[in-house]
Order: sequence, then C-alpha cells, then structure tokens
Amino acid sequence: MNQIIFKKFRKNYIKKQNKLKLAYITGASRGIGRSTAITFANAGWDLILLSRDLEKMELLRDQLLGTNSTINLVQCNLSNPDEIEISIKESIKKYGCPSVLINNAGCAYNGNLLETPLKKWQEIIQINLTSVFQICSLVVPQMRRNGGLIINVSSHASYNPFPQWGAYCVSKSALVMFTKCLREEERSNSIRACTITLGSVNTPLWDSKSIKSDFDRSSMLSSTNVSNTILYMAEQPDSQIIEDLTLLPSGGAF
Repeated sequence: MNQIIFKKFRKNYIKKQNKLKLAYITGASRGIGRSTAITFANAGWDLILLSRDLEKMELLRDQLLGTNSTINLVQCNLSNPDEIEISIKESIKKYGCPSVLINNAGCAYNGNLLETPLKKWQEIIQINLTSVFQICSLVVPQMRRNGGLIINVSSHASYNPFPQWGAYCVSKSALVMFTKCLREEERSNSIRACTITLGSVNTPLWDSKSIKSDFDRSSMLSSTNVSNTILYMAEQPDSQIIEDLTLLPSGGAF
C-alpha cells in the first residue's frame, strides 16, 4: 500500500471512528503552530489555520498539498479584539466547527515588571489570555452539539516566577486557571479542556525585538517534539483527558 493510499485509508478510518475531524490552530504561521499544522496534516486531520501573516500560511498550505488534508486559512490579528469575533464567526460558518481547538498563539516581553509599558502589558494580556477567552466564547457553544477538546499552550512560567518576565508569567498563570474553570463548567457538555505546559522551545519567538536573551537554543525543546505531543493529547479517546502535560528540556528549565 503506497503512502498516499495509506493516508487516505487512515483519514477515512479515523473519521468513521468519529475521533478526528477538524482542528483549529492559532498562531499557525510559525514556530509551534506551524509545526503542529504539519504534524496534524500528516496524521490525516483537516485544518483551520489562523494567523495575522497570510503569506506565510499560504506557503505552508502549499507545502501540505500532498497530505490529502483540507487546509483552510484565516487571517486575523489577535491583538485586535474586534477583529477576533468577526474572523472566528466567519471561519466557523465557512469551514465548520472544529472538534479540537488549539490556542497556541502567544507573545512575550522581558523587562522589569513595573517598568513594562502599559501598551505592552495590554498586548501580552490580550494575545496570551483575552484572545483565548474570546475564541473559546465563540467556538465552545458550537462544540456543545458533538463535544470537543480545547488545548491551551501554556508555559512553566505559569507557576515559576522569572525576573523580567513578569507580564508573561502573569498571562500564562491566568491561562491555566481559565482552562481549569472552563473544564469544570463545560464537563457536562462533553467539552474537555487541557493545557500543555512547556519549557523553553526553540522557535522564532526568541528572535522578537521585545526579547533579550542569550540562552543556548540548541538545548531547548524542538517545535516538532512539542507538536507530536499535542497530537498525542488530541488523539486521546473521548472517554479520557490529559488535563495537563508538562514537557521540559532534559537539561532543565531555563
């Protein structure tokens, strides 16, 4: 059985088993989001990919043409609250309700906590926390018909205070509690919500102008290993959930 036939067979089998349908991935144009899109497409998932960078998503879609997965693109800037509601509603109407929602998009800034510019603080809270609330508020009600899974990408900074990373730590800590509350409230609706808690991952995030670090990036987690782990969480049967999975570099957190 050649590879293309096998992929079609696997995809059809999975759909019959009603385990994998459609995954919605935010921050999909680079880093963990991009890697997750590739991993899920290769595993037979159809995808809705969201990012503010449409050009990079189009290149990714071209790369995934041979996977036999349907790749839908949504351009949206998560730092703009008004844009989120329009984009999410339109995408669900056009492409359907996902069975798995992966809130991966995020940003960071390092500097003394009380010297963080208000605008930067608001941006971090908006992208890392409030956008997740907004997206879930729009997607989860649609998911209640058939159940679904929410995977929120968190960080070990959610429970470890790192000097000069205060705003990021606060946003991720709040994200963890948001996920726990969502899980309890939606359990009766067959909605599962979980976090993947990550140590440092070698992604383009470290190239951002707002980040100043001299970490050895070769010792960080790879985005591929992270995306493989997200796929593992997503493929759990509906009867169980990994409420939180922590993945750290073997050399230790930094």
